Amino acid sequence: MSRFHFPAWINPLLPAVVGFLGIGALYYTGLFAYAVHPATSDVGYRPEQPVPFSHALHAGRLKMDCRYCHNTVEVAAHAAIPPVGTCLNCHQGVDQNGQSPTVAIHVNSLKLQPIRESAATGQSVVWRKVHDLPDYAYFNHSAHVTRGVSCVSCHGRVDRMEVVEQKATLAMGFCLKCHRNPTPSLRPVDEVTNLAWEPGPGQENIGQEVAESLRIHPQENCSTCHR
Repeated sequence: MSRFHFPAWINPLLPAVVGFLGIGALYYTGLFAYAVHPATSDVGYRPEQPVPFSHALHAGRLKMDCRYCHNTVEVAAHAAIPPVGTCLNCHQGVDQNGQSPTVAIHVNSLKLQPIRESAATGQSVVWRKVHDLPDYAYFNHSAHVTRGVSCVSCHGRVDRMEVVEQKATLAMGFCLKCHRNPTPSLRPVDEVTNLAWEPGPGQENIGQEVAESLRIHPQENCSTCHR
């Protein structure tokens, strides 16, 4: 059997083919690097808000429970943005009779002017969303916080943030890591909003105990998040 020989006219094309393959390899390597870079997934994103609300002050120094403002996290898919009435529970000041219905803190602060204007006009304060999942991904807050997944697992130590920023990638791999092995992320349900909580002596297996008591199992069904 005679061996096949490429015709001689192909020889000038070899450098072009090699160059094309090299460019393709560099392109896809750069594309992959860009896709996995934290900046692509908005890690570190910290937009300035119309009202400079300090979580480090409210959730940190004052120890306010996350659920005081985000009061739907245990019963709904979304963590509600508090209405201005919640802010005015502490910052409303005095009424026309000189009486304060709750407490009066920084009632004349210019930083709170958008809150007062919103209450007077009925126009909502336009907050800038920090954690924004794609529309094709479904996430239910109540399904997580009522089963021992703390706010800190996804949002980080918000109680230390003057300006809230995105700490986790929120990429599919980030979610799957927990869904495939949930026990390291579980804690007692009554400690979910205690961002500083750490397992104490004798609680080395607390995640497994919570998983067994609430019947939590690894979950990788695509329809859980993609509906």
